[in-house]
Amino acid sequence: MNTLNAMTGWLWVKRGFQIFRKQPAEMLTLFFAYMFFNMGIGLIPFIGQFVPLLLVPVFAVNFMQACRQIEAGERVYPNLLLTGFRSPALPNLLKLGALYILAATLAIAASSLVDDGVFWNVVTSIEPVDPKTLPESGLLLGMLVSASVYLPAMMAFWYAAPLIAWNDMSVTKAVFYSFFAVKRAAKAFFVYGLAWMLISVLLSLILTLVVAIVGGSGVTLMIILMPISIALTVVMYCSFYPTYTDVFVEPGPGKRIEEVV
Repeated sequence: MNTLNAMTGWLWVKRGFQIFRKQPAEMLTLFFAYMFFNMGIGLIPFIGQFVPLLLVPVFAVNFMQACRQIEAGERVYPNLLLTGFRSPALPNLLKLGALYILAATLAIAASSLVDDGVFWNVVTSIEPVDPKTLPESGLLLGMLVSASVYLPAMMAFWYAAPLIAWNDMSVTKAVFYSFFAVKRAAKAFFVYGLAWMLISVLLSLILTLVVAIVGGSGVTLMIILMPISIALTVVMYCSFYPTYTDVFVEPGPGKRIEEVV
């Protein structure tokens, strides 16, 4: 593992934009294919709520592989979305997905200790929540508690999927290495997270101001924000790749997931 300084976090964000600029249409197509897949799975009663979470590590590896191919000058195609499913590491990636579900459930449940189950109901209920009741409901406090409980799990999961797929690690070993790798690079991750929050907030404020100046409506703002938000989400996915390659040794040149696991 490499030792990283705080500004490395900002370099990760910049490299995410650089990777995206090389093949923006291809990465957006891959993202939309992922979204449509999840939408289709979501139509299945009951299990449709859990399968997308279970498959998060599989698709995380797919996007990492796409970024690796872009960096190597190779073209990204939509069928790359199936790469993780063809990997011998698939059983362990699914086990990791099960841990995702468990950790998220425990973190949301923990919020009930401070908000009487408000956040749990917001996440699990299909009924719309009355916005007027939210300020005094304790929802914000519940969300903060849930995020705090989930933080160690997020550290353990951050690198786990590529470590399983690319470094042939067991689930236990992968989450162990991931947790301490993120802990060791805590300053870089702090700047990385702060940079993404500032980009999101500042962009929203700027666009809101521009729409207000030209006399646009809230619908106009949403029409503008939607594609930009989608593009930023894909850029953020692209920025995950350098967070891995700057900490762990990536697979040798020319090797794909199927060849290194």
